[in-house]
Amino acid sequence: MTFDHHVILDTDIGSDVDDALALALLVGTPTAELLGVTTNYGDTLLRARLAARIAGTAGWAGPVHAGLSETLSGKEVWWAGHEGKLFDDLDTETVASEDAVRYLVDQVVAAPGTIDVVAIGPLTNIAAAIGLDDRFAASVKHLYVMGGAFGEDEPEHNIRSDVDAARIVFGAGIPTTVSALEVTRLVRIEEEALARIATAGDLGHILLAEIEQWWRYWDATWNVPHDPVTVLTMTDPDLFDYSPQGRISVADDGATTFDEGDGATRIVIGLDGVGVADRIVAGIIAAGTAASEPAR
Repeated sequence: MTFDHHVILDTDIGSDVDDALALALLVGTPTAELLGVTTNYGDTLLRARLAARIAGTAGWAGPVHAGLSETLSGKEVWWAGHEGKLFDDLDTETVASEDAVRYLVDQVVAAPGTIDVVAIGPLTNIAAAIGLDDRFAASVKHLYVMGGAFGEDEPEHNIRSDVDAARIVFGAGIPTTVSALEVTRLVRIEEEALARIATAGDLGHILLAEIEQWWRYWDATWNVPHDPVTVLTMTDPDLFDYSPQGRISVADDGATTFDEGDGATRIVIGLDGVGVADRIVAGIIAAGTAASEPAR
């Protein structure tokens, strides 16, 4: 099979449910080959085991690597407290022995210009990979980031959680597309979408429980799929509008500023909200349905 994208997903899966949705969407996208998953931020082994469980339920059996637990900036990790609580046997999941940063470097440097990286958590692992091997940044085909807020009052979580890492990544010259809060918040997963996701076999049942857990945490009946939106900027770019290329600056509190001009980064400035939401749900259903079909 020929793929348009060969992808490594770097994630802090387990807190906000959108990481799990992004992982399922990637598995359900036939034009993307998910090579591996790396986790960062806090209990990365738990996050890796959770990623392995969700991806395995979707029929994917690739490697999952636990990465850096502490931020480069030293900022304390935020932990919701419900991470992995829906499962009592996550310790049975297999996690690769190689650490995430080494895996990122080895994979990307061995195949320069061919691997996309989708980073949907704090940028700690990506920054560490840049520091570990000076060939890494030049070898990444494209970096897709969920992070930042341009014109919002409050700094976004992923950037605020590790300002030092964000500065390293945005200063490395990697071709980058950033989906920030003012765009991702234009999309919602609500009751109708949840009912559709629930039809996706065992994967749908897991995601239904994870979504409902997140909704209870916030006392809400909807959530923003920040991370699946970021995946779609890679797989379905025509659903979005983009800025010219430029540079992102990061303030000490995590606030972000984008300046057009010399730089390798573009930000998403608009999207087809209905099309994006439908594509997210359809991709998740595709993953769950394929995993539930009997082997031929």
